[in-house]
Amino acid sequence: MARAPQPLPETPTGLPFDDIRALLAKLPGPDGEAVARVREREAQLVKPAGSLGRLENLTEWLAAWQRKAPPTVARPLVAVFAGSHGVAARGVSAYPASVTRQMLDAFAAGHAAINQICSTFDIGLKVFDLATEKPTPDISDAPSMSEAECAATMAYGMEAIHGGIDLLVVGEMGIANTTVAAALANALFGGEAEDWVGRGTGVDDAGLARKAEVVRAALHRHSGHLADPLEALRRVGGREFAAMAGAILAARLERVPVVIDGFVATAAAAVLHALDASALDHCVIGHRSAEAGHKRLLKRLEIEPVLDLRMRLGEGSGGALAVAIIKAALACHTGMATFAQAAVSDKQPG
Repeated sequence: MARAPQPLPETPTGLPFDDIRALLAKLPGPDGEAVARVREREAQLVKPAGSLGRLENLTEWLAAWQRKAPPTVARPLVAVFAGSHGVAARGVSAYPASVTRQMLDAFAAGHAAINQICSTFDIGLKVFDLATEKPTPDISDAPSMSEAECAATMAYGMEAIHGGIDLLVVGEMGIANTTVAAALANALFGGEAEDWVGRGTGVDDAGLARKAEVVRAALHRHSGHLADPLEALRRVGGREFAAMAGAILAARLERVPVVIDGFVATAAAAVLHALDASALDHCVIGHRSAEAGHKRLLKRLEIEPVLDLRMRLGEGSGGALAVAIIKAALACHTGMATFAQAAVSDKQPG
């Protein structure tokens, strides 16, 4: 069930960038003992060794980062962070900026795709309105956020995971945010603007060209300031990007595994990866988006997605579908009988 959108405080207080870096230096690691216990049980289940493939890996991943065996998926949550972007006025989306507000209303009413997916698989849903009535500046003209606002929004995202959840999906909503994601990925990993832009909500060839031009203009405008990933985030990112990065960081500190949704969410996560290559070890990618930039980004991050359904919706939708697979993986691990319980021989004939 979707909760009413929650506004970003008008005068938030947050963490200076140095404090965020200090948190990254204290990231907890995986629990090897929990993984060993999961593997010990897997070896006894009534199936050939390794026959469930990646489902077995997903159960081990849950145990490693929840630091318990068996792990649980009793309180999964999809957190959708919504932001507005001044760059939308540049004609980079097939939809007007007003759709961001309309989609927030649809989430609250239970009418969006993510509502249906969460309801089907018993996943909690929270939607966070990051001051969508006040778009961030056009990134090709000015920084998206000040350092104080960026750090505060990351802190706001960190607070979003409170409530005893055991699995987090990070998703987003924001007209023009695939353009912003392309600019952020380009700033972090280089290449040409055309390498990172895609059709997003369905722009035509002219719209695709405008997206590439906006990305080039943004990187030129902020050139000389993008070597620091946090500076790149505040200059060519957006509020939902900062909040998602904060939520992913907080989840690591609280030992909550994370499912990252599509291109936009992965671009936000990539900021943490650029700061510390181990910062996303507690994460899986829910799905491979149809956006070409997402495929390139996943290759750079060296992460294989759980699903590939040619989706490009956002909203946490692909990540929520991945939760269904993760739940199935855990159900097999906890519900299957052992060879001894089922009186089945675990020995090969001969």
